[in-house]
Amino acid sequence: MNIVCLDLEGVLVPEIWIAFAKESGIPELTRTTRDEPDYDKLMNWRLGILKEHGLGLKDVQNVIAKIDPMPGAKEFLDTLRTMTQVIIISDTFEEFASPLMKKLGWPTIFCNSLEVSDSGEITGFKMRIENSKYTTVKALQSIGFETIASGDSFNDLGMIEASKAGFLFRTTEQIKKDHPELPALETYDELLEHIKAAL
Repeated sequence: MNIVCLDLEGVLVPEIWIAFAKESGIPELTRTTRDEPDYDKLMNWRLGILKEHGLGLKDVQNVIAKIDPMPGAKEFLDTLRTMTQVIIISDTFEEFASPLMKKLGWPTIFCNSLEVSDSGEITGFKMRIENSKYTTVKALQSIGFETIASGDSFNDLGMIEASKAGFLFRTTEQIKKDHPELPALETYDELLEHIKAAL
């Protein structure tokens, strides 16, 4: 029994924080897990910047509502879901992901949640589990699934390397250089072909 585990941002939708950085005019917020492997550190830093600028959950959600999946992402996902089970495993938050899941046809997503005050300020975040992508893949394997994984960032490497087949998708030159053993793909057609071959 196979299950495909996909990262969300950079694979199916543009990076939420980069879109928000552009819209809000706060260039520091373009930093992502491609630049900072320590997610806790990255998120706490982001929340500090939001607080500094007086921006809350609504402000971020308004920008997310304007983000569309990458061209071809929904078709890729629809086709993949006719072949096998698919779970999106993301370090994003339920409160951010919902409008994007709607545009992708409501696939299953495992992600985290935000702590939000009554005034709408994002005061913290609650990670579902530590090292969630790797841990989730190992848990799926423990209940009889063979996993195939794909992602673009440092935080995807654990689930990619722990799976029976794993692929980098539209990743950075640095990650490609550090992991020459992992196939690095650029198009949904290539990714679909590689997943099909692994099924």
